[in-house]
Amino acid sequence: MKTGLTLGKYSPLHKGHQSLIEKAISEMDHVIVVIYNSPETTNIPLQLRADWIRNIYPAVEVIEAWDGPTEIGDTPDIKQAHETYLCKKLGGEQISAFYSSEFYGDHVSKALKAKNRLIDREIVNISGTKIRSNPYKYKSFLHPLVYKDFVTNVVFVGAPSTGKTTLSKKLSEIFETQWMPEYGRTYWKKNHLNRRLTKSQLLEIAQKHLTEEDRLIQESKKYIFSDTNATTTFMFGKYYHGDVLPELERLAISSEKRYDLWFLCGGDIPYEDTWDRSGDLNRKWFQYQIESDLNTRKIPYIKLIGDLNQRINRVKSILSKHKKFESIFNTSM
Repeated sequence: MKTGLTLGKYSPLHKGHQSLIEKAISEMDHVIVVIYNSPETTNIPLQLRADWIRNIYPAVEVIEAWDGPTEIGDTPDIKQAHETYLCKKLGGEQISAFYSSEFYGDHVSKALKAKNRLIDREIVNISGTKIRSNPYKYKSFLHPLVYKDFVTNVVFVGAPSTGKTTLSKKLSEIFETQWMPEYGRTYWKKNHLNRRLTKSQLLEIAQKHLTEEDRLIQESKKYIFSDTNATTTFMFGKYYHGDVLPELERLAISSEKRYDLWFLCGGDIPYEDTWDRSGDLNRKWFQYQIESDLNTRKIPYIKLIGDLNQRINRVKSILSKHKKFESIFNTSM
């Protein structure tokens, strides 16, 4: 069996890397990708970068090099450090060909007693450095799965008539990006029977909301503002039926990690009494349930109160401090 090897930081994984990996896949029976932690270069978590490759190329073996050498250069000591580390990390596995587009292809392939498969990097003329400088400008070089992780997904939850829609739409205009309208409200108006939906219909709402949200993420720049999510649909299901289908519960659980920032819109604004809503008293009751659900799930969230401008300024302040891949929730924010 012929085994190919390639390595890198993949910060981020881009079409240049993919062309190299795909060349190895086309020529080898088995392909190994070694991915370095490289905290000196990137703040994108190693596990996330590794999972990009695993999800896009399921047949590829990915080795996470948490303790790999951090120095890069053409000196004998640096080259020796990389060669020694790789040989130890591979545990004696025989490598048939080493794939790269860098100077180190020569000395690494010799150390591994492998063929030096030097791939012309001009085939895809892009670099990780260039993409890191502006991933939104160079999104055409990123797989959708990768680009999705560069967009900060901000979700607004709360009872009906707490300002979620107005806030989501207004912020999308301010930041010149996309927002995800509450799909459930549109669906309810078209499909309800005596103001109720079935368990299957609620699941359909959550699924279609996610599908549309994923589509809009690819059209977004830096942020997407989502008006509710699967946890809200889950809460409506509990309200309607006392329980929900297992798949909807799974979608609600997966939502816990899907969003970067959660905002709970307060009920301190005037209630908009429209035909499709069930009254201010019900809003207060439902708001208690939503906040309780957030606390039960241990989801960090930020409360928004005040008029529209106060809420907008609060969100803008939070976003100015938020750093993708780095932020640790801080209640002082």
